[in-house]
Amino acid sequence: MSKVVAGKPAQINDRQFMWCPGCHYGIITRLIAETLEELGVAGKTIGVSPVGCSLAMHEYLTLDFADALHGRAPAVATGIKRVHHGDALVFTVQGDGDLCAIGMGDAMNAAVRGENITMIFLNNANYGTTGGQLAPTSLVGQVTSTTPDGRDPQRAGYPVHMAELMATMRGVVYAARCAVNTAANFTRARKALKTAFQKQIEGQGLSFVEILSACPPNWHKSPTDALAWIAETMIREYPLGELKNVARVE
Repeated sequence: MSKVVAGKPAQINDRQFMWCPGCHYGIITRLIAETLEELGVAGKTIGVSPVGCSLAMHEYLTLDFADALHGRAPAVATGIKRVHHGDALVFTVQGDGDLCAIGMGDAMNAAVRGENITMIFLNNANYGTTGGQLAPTSLVGQVTSTTPDGRDPQRAGYPVHMAELMATMRGVVYAARCAVNTAANFTRARKALKTAFQKQIEGQGLSFVEILSACPPNWHKSPTDALAWIAETMIREYPLGELKNVARVE
């Protein structure tokens, strides 16, 4: 007699993912679905997706979703959370260009207010949708379509470390950085996301989870080489782990 030990989460529909081969957005979509399923809160969850590759996530998750203008997902999520008087679990899913470039002000102000939402930040170190331009998270020396000789900090500054930055904010109760480039890291990322959602359910304050994500076409790497680049280069710049975990805003 056969027994199903793994399968597609109920919150993922049958549509074929549109993301590029080797992109981690599909894996992260599953991560979100599995976590909501484990917590049993999918029926009361509302996602907010803005402009960028993360916009397509609402096509594959059987959740209520709202689309936001570029960078404005935290503001939209704030309105949704307040309208529902805290009863809904509300999360944003944003890329690096959206969250820490045009949307930096919205992200910081949500943290200043300690909004009881969860922000999921997908860091692939470039502007994925529009052709691989330099992003705030691009590494020093990284070749992009707008830095063909590599990122020069004298001209383009240094990479933004969003998880560390959010951890300094008083209204943030949880900040972590994860990756999904290995099975072990996927498991750790699911644990971090579960913790973030649980803190929102308990009304503790803003929770923030950064996930390093591969972008093979714009990195000009094969999917397997992209995995190696995350492990050998990207994680050196962006160390994994919890950066803040407190029970309440202090």
